[in-house]
Amino acid sequence: MDGNGRWAAARGLPRGVGHRAGAQTVRRIVEACCELGVRALTLYAFSWENRERPAEEIHELMGLLDEFIRREAPSMHENHVRLRAIGRVELLPQEVTAHLRRVIQETSGYDRLTLTLALSYGGRQELVDAMRRVARLVREGRLQPEEIDEALIRRHLYAPDLPDPDLLIRTSGEQRISNFLLWQLSYTELYVTPKLWPDFSREDLLEAFVDYERRERRFGRLVCQ
Repeated sequence: MDGNGRWAAARGLPRGVGHRAGAQTVRRIVEACCELGVRALTLYAFSWENRERPAEEIHELMGLLDEFIRREAPSMHENHVRLRAIGRVELLPQEVTAHLRRVIQETSGYDRLTLTLALSYGGRQELVDAMRRVARLVREGRLQPEEIDEALIRRHLYAPDLPDPDLLIRTSGEQRISNFLLWQLSYTELYVTPKLWPDFSREDLLEAFVDYERRERRFGRLVCQ
């Protein structure tokens, strides 16, 4: 969800105003995904690298995250949205993680849409954590190295039950995946839009879906005519 800072700068506003506008876009897109039948949506909300931003901005982002969780919880219940989180969530402020875990627990039975927030998340960090879990099993004698395969590695990712994404939407025109879901994106279709995240609308989402529908997904195989 890139472009909050640039959106604010273009209007001569503080970056925090851009982040708040971006939070409004989150609600708009989550509602649209519910209406359109999307079953799983993962939002890159706070990356591992974002921890290097100025302390004041991080504090503001954490406050906005806490506010979002509190404010949107009733809507999640109303729309049967299941909330989840991936990443090194334990490194977030304690108050934020407490509210986050409460809403995750309260919405765990819903199945209309699974909304996953990637928080303190990095794709490389996810793979490191998975390898550490696998290494512990080997050290404990519960696993032989030759038993390690793709299926086993996947089982040790943060959310192994979530499907690999069909579509990755990258806003603000950036042409990179920025350490996001490195394992899961192997055959994901990429869609890049110049729209900054606060300007991204339901219509933009539909445009991305229409573009996706035109594509032929081969997963490395030949398609017989």
